[in-house]
Amino acid sequence: MKRLSQRDRPREKLERLGAQALGDNELLAVILGSGTAGRDALAIADAVLDLAGGLHGIMRVTQDELGSLPGMGAVRSAQVLASLEFGRRTLLRAPVDRPRFASPRELALHLLPDFGGKPVEQFGIVLLDIRFRLLRTRLLSVGTVDHSVVHPREVFREALSARASAIVLFHNHPSGDPTPSQDDVRLTRRLVEAGRIMGIEVTDHVILADTRYVSLRECGQLQ
Repeated sequence: MKRLSQRDRPREKLERLGAQALGDNELLAVILGSGTAGRDALAIADAVLDLAGGLHGIMRVTQDELGSLPGMGAVRSAQVLASLEFGRRTLLRAPVDRPRFASPRELALHLLPDFGGKPVEQFGIVLLDIRFRLLRTRLLSVGTVDHSVVHPREVFREALSARASAIVLFHNHPSGDPTPSQDDVRLTRRLVEAGRIMGIEVTDHVILADTRYVSLRECGQLQ
């Protein structure tokens, strides 16, 4: 895009000001990614919008019609139509309700099918939003039959990446006995303290074993 300064090119403008600051042709130019010899992405985007009679008309244009424009072709035409369909579906589909766990038992029942009966020890975290709704579950460490290693920075890197407000620690005991060890209690307290510093609450540590569990919060061992 030699006709525009580096600062005003659509991709750089998006990074600087956000997608909402771009015009329809600039957004389309970002989707296209690059131009062709003698024709930049913005010029191709202008041609697409002219053909469609504006943004709302693109969904009525066929892939063959788009592909006939100089600089488009089958691949770029498919890319544009797929992007529009992706955006359309975000408006039509209602967001899936994320579960909110009201008790350690509910959380344990959520985790046990995937992590309770493993032959080696696994350590993970459940990431929660400010209303304690599930964001996602992350497995952080896979160890041996009686030990797994996890570092606080791994725990809170995941939490910060997900913008979690709270986390629940969990790991399994392959022995079948979910009773927490002294190492489990010490690690929990270390992570609770690190969470206080980071501003991310560690609400529980759930230990899983086959169909049983122990919650350190319920045992009064979280402090």
